[in-house]
Parts: sequence; C-alpha cells; structure tokens
Amino acid sequence: MIQLYDLETKYPSVRFSPFCWRVKYALAHKGLRWEEVPIGFTDKDKLPSPNEGKVPVIVDDQEVVSDSWDIALFLDTKYPNDPLFDGAESRAQAYFIKSWSEMVLQILISRMGILDFYEVLKDSDKGYFRDTRESRSGVTLEEWGGNPESARTEFLKALEPLRVTLKHQSFLGGAQANFSDYIMVGLLQWMRCGSSLTVFDENDAVFEYQEKLLDLHDGLGRSSLPYSSAIADE
Repeated sequence: MIQLYDLETKYPSVRFSPFCWRVKYALAHKGLRWEEVPIGFTDKDKLPSPNEGKVPVIVDDQEVVSDSWDIALFLDTKYPNDPLFDGAESRAQAYFIKSWSEMVLQILISRMGILDFYEVLKDSDKGYFRDTRESRSGVTLEEWGGNPESARTEFLKALEPLRVTLKHQSFLGGAQANFSDYIMVGLLQWMRCGSSLTVFDENDAVFEYQEKLLDLHDGLGRSSLPYSSAIADE
C-alpha cells in the first residue's frame, strides 16, 4: 500500500497541510489506497530518502517521491487511468493555478490563520515554526496574523476570477474535478481544518464550490472535521 507522510499536529484529527490534501485527493481520484504516516516539522529524520525535508512524501513500491506537483505527475505516469491532467494543456493550466495559489492566495491564508496554525502544533514544533515563518516575513507571528479580517477581505476579493469561472462550469477541470481543483481544495482545507476563522458566507459561490469538493470521493474532505469541531472533540 502507498504510504503518505503527512503533517501532524498535537490533535490527531487536525491535519491542515494544503500540499498533503492535494495528494490525498489525487490518490482518491485514482482509486488508490494509502496509509498516512504523521510526522511533525522537527521529525525530518523520519522521512524516507531522498526527500526535500518537508511533506508530502509518498512511498510506492519502494519508489520515493516528494513535492505535491511531482507526486501528481508520478501518479499520472504510473497509474494512467483516471488522469489528473487531461493532456499537456491541462497540465500547463494547472501549473498556473499552482503558481497563483502559492504566490497570492497562500500569503493571504497565512495572514488569516497563522496564529491558529501555530497553536495546534506540538510544543516541539512551535519553535521551528515561529523561527522559520518570522524569518520569512520579517515580522512576528502576532504582527503577521494580527488582522485576520483584513486578510479575509483581501482573500475574498482575490477569489473573484474563481467565482466568474464557476458561473460557467462546476469545477476548474470543467464538468469533472482535476488536479487544479485539488490545488484549490488543499487551500480551503488549510483554513477549514487549521483555523477557527469563518471565511465564506453561505451565499458565496466559492462556499458552494467548497461543499462540492468536500463531497468528492465519498466525502474525503469531510472525513476531517472543521477546526472548531475537531478541537472540541479532543
């Protein structure tokens, strides 16, 4: 069975890594079974080699693949049925979604939820998380995430191209979801599973889109509770 190394927190039911969620949806899309191996930020020595020092990493028949994009390409090559990319054009378009999400949307999500992301980590991971994120941003976590509502307003505005697209089709992949949608569900699960902030009004087209994504693959996304519910159940 495929092993997926996933980011853990101090709560067993809270898994918020957007990159790991991409891979979970990709595996489910292919109808593949996997087992998750949870590790923390400071457990890099537990990753199989070779690796880039971060998750996700998969091990499949002794083949080790890291990075969510490379994993998606690997899965389409090894398991060509139910492709994640419908040809080179689809793959190129998905790479744009990947770049847009990582260079624009992820920054806003970080500003919305970083203090919650920090709080759910194991104590042994908090120092690493604080040091690396503060070095990256040049400010403290508290300064970076001090105005989540302002970041939420910017995030909702940044999603307008997605809303326009959803007026014409159910998914970024068209009638059916593809890896572009799994990039997006990774972002949405990052906030849903990792933060207490309510991002969307229920009349927002992106909320409806999120609901569709949560229902895919026998409710894969819903198998992980929202942050507030998961914390309350612990």
